[in-house]
Amino acid sequence: MSDLSLASQDPKRIMHSIIQRIATGPELSKNISREEAYLGMKAILDGQIDPIQVGIFFIALRMKRETSEENQGVLDAVLAATLRVTAEVDDVVDIADPYDGYNRCLPAAPFLGPLLAELGVPAVCHALEAVGPKYGVTARHVLRAAGVNVDLDPASAAKRLSDPALGWTYIDQAQFCPKLHDLVGTRARMIKRQVLTTVEVLAKPIVGRKRTHFVTGYVHKPYPPVYAMLARTADFDSALIIRGVEGGVIPSLRQAGKAFAYHDKGAEAERDINPQDLNIVQEVRAVPLPGGLPTKGAEDEVAMAVDIPATAKAAAEAGLAALGGAKGATYDSLLLSASLILHHLGRAKSMAEASEKVRAALDSGRAAARVK
Repeated sequence: MSDLSLASQDPKRIMHSIIQRIATGPELSKNISREEAYLGMKAILDGQIDPIQVGIFFIALRMKRETSEENQGVLDAVLAATLRVTAEVDDVVDIADPYDGYNRCLPAAPFLGPLLAELGVPAVCHALEAVGPKYGVTARHVLRAAGVNVDLDPASAAKRLSDPALGWTYIDQAQFCPKLHDLVGTRARMIKRQVLTTVEVLAKPIVGRKRTHFVTGYVHKPYPPVYAMLARTADFDSALIIRGVEGGVIPSLRQAGKAFAYHDKGAEAERDINPQDLNIVQEVRAVPLPGGLPTKGAEDEVAMAVDIPATAKAAAEAGLAALGGAKGATYDSLLLSASLILHHLGRAKSMAEASEKVRAALDSGRAAARVK
């Protein structure tokens, strides 16, 4: 069947056919084409599919394991539904931290934006209020606690990023892709991770006039080639995929790590990361949760007992202090990740040179003024 004839069919009929094939058990389930995955996801985003069938679509894909074509098709639909804006800058770094947040450490990555801006690199970070499987502390929580407006529409966010005095922005999924954000409740009822957890960070809400660079994190070894393939699908000019704590964009502070990168949409290459090469010596892997934080009841072992407002406030205080030059685990986290990004972009010939530039920016304290 041609793509043209497929696209002309009733979306409910297409979904019926998709479910019949992908939800037939571990041995008989069949893969679907990129075009079918796109049309199925588009119909879901457009509210044309029964909620029960929506759940079956995502869980069946997950149970049989999504193919590259299926991942690409779902991403195609998300990209098409995104309200995208071009900022008045040549290059934009897109920082895609895990949307389900952190629950084992204080997140430092929300403050990479103002730090990179101080280094002359316009940056955008994006997240949402809460999504599974972790329902942890997100960039939205931390930046809101730091006094940042986290409800900017896409045009206002792009204007903030383009302002030389600020040079970075946060934008929420509810603003740049409301159709996708409307699925948060359905995803909560599904409980388990599904394809949206992988592809939503590649929505690409704000782009540069010339180039846009994707930076994300991972934990499990199969994910770097998946993210690299999807980043090329989303037309990111370069990608930096870091093995980070809790799947974020900041590597471990106490042990060697890895990252994968591509440039000009080429093949990705592996590289080693050693924090000690940057004179980072820490006994902790990441910024520890401070003692005395209030806790809450957790429904399962994935959504751990962490009080979101209290933890976000502690992360905001630590991040602002680090941007002001205060030494510690948050300072080192920003130093390590920003140095990786600066080197990846070719703004420094080596990691050592990049770290000198980042350290100078942190020690100057000027990045703190860019937060609000």
